[in-house]
Amino acid sequence: MATENQAGAFIWYELICADPARAKAFYDAVVGWNIAPEGAAMASGATYHMIARADGGNAGAVLGMSPEMREHGAKPVWMGYVGVPDVDAALARFVAAGGAVHLPAFDLPVGRIAMVADPWGALLYLMTPIPPEGKPEARSDVWSPDAPQHVRWNELWSTDQAAARAFYTETFGWGQNGAMPMGPAGDYLFLQHGDDTIGALGQARPEGEGSRWEYFLGVADIESACAAVEAGGGTLLGTPQMLPGGEYCVYSRDPEGASFGLVGPRAGEPA
Repeated sequence: MATENQAGAFIWYELICADPARAKAFYDAVVGWNIAPEGAAMASGATYHMIARADGGNAGAVLGMSPEMREHGAKPVWMGYVGVPDVDAALARFVAAGGAVHLPAFDLPVGRIAMVADPWGALLYLMTPIPPEGKPEARSDVWSPDAPQHVRWNELWSTDQAAARAFYTETFGWGQNGAMPMGPAGDYLFLQHGDDTIGALGQARPEGEGSRWEYFLGVADIESACAAVEAGGGTLLGTPQMLPGGEYCVYSRDPEGASFGLVGPRAGEPA
């Protein structure tokens, strides 16, 4: 998983949902994944289902909510994990910079994690992973700038765009290079981790959903994926929009209401 050179990178993604079987049917059809039908049982009563890609790797996992999570009003959501060399030190920096702890640091067989929120309420996990046995230099490959069946874009909407830019530079060392004008909505600022453009930061609308992370899933054909969203009981939040370079993206919700984006080409259309 993440070594020092992946500090500040997105190293894992997780869908939290109430019905993993329904999530499997939906996302397998939309993205082309093969989500494990039988999840590993957790002490809390939750289940953990790995998301397998067609190339043999993993795209993340599905966490089936425990009864306690449901009783406390947990809502379906996609969550990202950012790799850090030391979760406890990163947690202290997050809090010192104005963030909040939603789940204190604890250990799992795969590493140490904590759930945090930035000062405006956008949720993330921090993680110091334990590399697989015999593979001390293993790297996470769940994020890709261009491959289907990976998360391809990490998008932050913040109610205070300028302050959020400074916050993530301070806590994760992210850079910001380039922007796309969005008219009255202001500039859409591109976020850098090392040499990679990993996503963007936009100004959340006052009447919108507030500060939050959105994750875009890569698909091989945007039209087929959109058809599968609707056939599977999900919702398209608009029509696919062309991106610079010729691909398309669209915001969506799954059958339980978890928000995500899709990005990919139109099959057969010239690149």
